[in-house]
Amino acid sequence: MATTGTEGRLSGFRIDGKVALVTGGASGIGFAAASLLSEAGARVFILDRDGAAAEEAARKIGASACRLDITDEAAILQVFGGIDGAAGGIDILVNNAGTAIRRPAVEQTLEEWNRVLAVNMTGAFLAARTAARHMLARGQGGAIVATASIMGLSGGGLYPNISYQATKGAMVNMTRALAVEWAKDNIRVNAVAPTYVRTPFIAPLLAQPELVAAIERMTPLGRLAEPEEVAAAILFLASPAASMITGHTLPVDGGFLAQ
Repeated sequence: MATTGTEGRLSGFRIDGKVALVTGGASGIGFAAASLLSEAGARVFILDRDGAAAEEAARKIGASACRLDITDEAAILQVFGGIDGAAGGIDILVNNAGTAIRRPAVEQTLEEWNRVLAVNMTGAFLAARTAARHMLARGQGGAIVATASIMGLSGGGLYPNISYQATKGAMVNMTRALAVEWAKDNIRVNAVAPTYVRTPFIAPLLAQPELVAAIERMTPLGRLAEPEEVAAAILFLASPAASMITGHTLPVDGGFLAQ
């Protein structure tokens, strides 16, 4: 029976039967995204450098798990290839894995700088490139959603975080460039730019009440975000409901960047 009315319109937010990979999916935004994508009908693979945490996260939502270091090109090729072969394709990549070293620029070492670039920029590129190769070979398009940051669209100011800000800014423009390059093949590439989100990733910041208060003052909605709020934006951009959206970075920031 054909679906009509509200139910039919809302079906665009479903991703039933799609194969979705989530890097850095064992906790925080990644796990929230994996959980919501699974709930929306996808077959989800949680990829994380902490294999045990990935297995535990996958068990909670009925997903699959693979250990993956996003800086290891050979491992990306092997894991993505294995999933493609076992699941019959890759439809969605949530390019979420990331890291930060919060240190003044004049104190940050080259090794620290390169470590952040290896994950946030090179690793994100390798994952997107590899997913796109499989999508192109299959010829049915796909969706890639990266986790950027408000720090990729602003200069920050609350504390120094130069390598994170630089790499997230690069991710914003990489999103545009890949979207243009792959649009003819119906591979949509978008990003979300979250504000400060209550996850283990910013635990050291959450332990500083005065810093949390400053963030809240700078945010028109007056609070930090929850992982599920970012996951909702990721699902939207990955779903058919966003079929005409590509090359866009969507702030999920409570108005932080609007000021």
